[in-house]
Amino acid sequence: MKILVADAFPADRLQDLAALGLEVELRADVPAKDLPAAAAGASILVVRSKQVSAEVFERAPGLSLVVRAGAGVNTIDVAAASRRGVYVTNCPGQNSIAVAELAIGLLVALDRRIPDNVAALRAGRWDKKRFSEAEGLFGRTLGVAGVGAIGREVAVRARALGMRVVAWSRSLDDARARALGVERAPDLVALARASDALSLHLPLARETRGVISREVLEALRPGALLVNTARAELVDQDALLELAAAGRLRVGTDVFAGEPEKGQAELDSPLAKLPGVYGTHHIGASTAQAQDAIARETVRIVEAFVRSGQVPNCVNVARKTSARARLVVRHVDRVGVIANVMALIREAGINAQEIRNTVFDEAVAASCAIDLDERPPEDVVNRIRARADEILFVGCFDL
Repeated sequence: MKILVADAFPADRLQDLAALGLEVELRADVPAKDLPAAAAGASILVVRSKQVSAEVFERAPGLSLVVRAGAGVNTIDVAAASRRGVYVTNCPGQNSIAVAELAIGLLVALDRRIPDNVAALRAGRWDKKRFSEAEGLFGRTLGVAGVGAIGREVAVRARALGMRVVAWSRSLDDARARALGVERAPDLVALARASDALSLHLPLARETRGVISREVLEALRPGALLVNTARAELVDQDALLELAAAGRLRVGTDVFAGEPEKGQAELDSPLAKLPGVYGTHHIGASTAQAQDAIARETVRIVEAFVRSGQVPNCVNVARKTSARARLVVRHVDRVGVIANVMALIREAGINAQEIRNTVFDEAVAASCAIDLDERPPEDVVNRIRARADEILFVGCFDL
C-alpha cells in the first residue's frame, strides 16, 4: 500500500509510517495542479495546506483515505471524495495551543505596537512618547467568535491576562459558557458591541463564509482590535479594508485573501500594507510542538486505518443513513453465507445501507446486522431462514 505525503512532514514520523509496512513517497514540493498525477497510484494521501481537487479523486482510483495534517478540511473537495467513497479525516485540536499563542501574541502586539517599536529602533529613531500610549489589556473585554479547541485555549490565556471574555458560537449555551468561564453573547453583532478586541476562531464552511460582515465589523467600537488566526474568508474583506484604512479598526491577522499557496512567493495585499495592520505569514500552527503533535496524530489515523479499517476523525461518513429496517442474521461462520443472504436481498430490489458482521469466539458463529432502506417482505425473511444448514436466527426490526 502506497502513501503519498504531499507536504512537509517530520522525518521521524515518516519512519513511523514506513514501519506500518507502507511504501512512503514524500513529495512536499508538488504543486496542487500536479497532485492528481502524483496521487494516481496512492492508496493514502497526506496533505497539510495543499488543495485537493475533485480531479485528484478522478485520477486516483485506488485512493481510499485522505488525511489533512491539520484542522479543518476546507482545502479538500470533500463532496468529490464522498462520491468516490474515499474517507477524509483531519487532526483537530493538535495545533490549538500554537494558534492560541499566536492570537494572544497579535493581541499584545497590537496593544503595545510592538512591530512599530522594532521598526523605529531599526531605523535609528527613539520615540518613547508615541509608544507609551497603549491602553493595556487588563480589565478589557475580549470577544471570542468560536469556542472550539482554539477558541477555548485563547479564552484561558485571555483570562490569565485579566481580561473579561465574552464568546459566541452556534452551539454555545449558558451552561457551557459558565463551564468555560466566559459570558455568552446571543449573536455576533452583540459580541462585537461588547468587545474591545475580537478574536476569530470559526471554521470555514458555507454558513460561516463572510459571517464577520460589515454589520459585525461596524459594531466594534472605534479603535477596537480585530485578530484573525482562522480564515480570511470569514470576513467581509471590502469592509475590513475600508475600516482598517480609515483607522476605525486595528487588525492582527495570520491569514490573507488570496494568499500564496507556496511557502515563499510575492504577496500584493492592500490590507497588509496598511499601518494599522500587523500580519504574519499563516504560521498559526507552525511551531515544532504543534507540527509534531499533528504528525503523530496523522500516524495514529493511518495506523488505525491500515490495522483495523477504522478511520478516526472522519468527516464525510453519514452520521445517519436513510435505512428504515435492520435485518439481524445469526449464522454459521463460513464462506458464502453472507453472500447468499445478500443475493436474496438484492433479488428483492432492496438496498443495504450498512453491514456489520461480528464473529464470536472459536469462529464457529457470527452475527450480521444489515441496515436496509426498506423492510424486506416476509417471504424474503422466510427464504433466508429456510437455509437451516447455515442460518441460526433471522430477525427484522424497524428503525
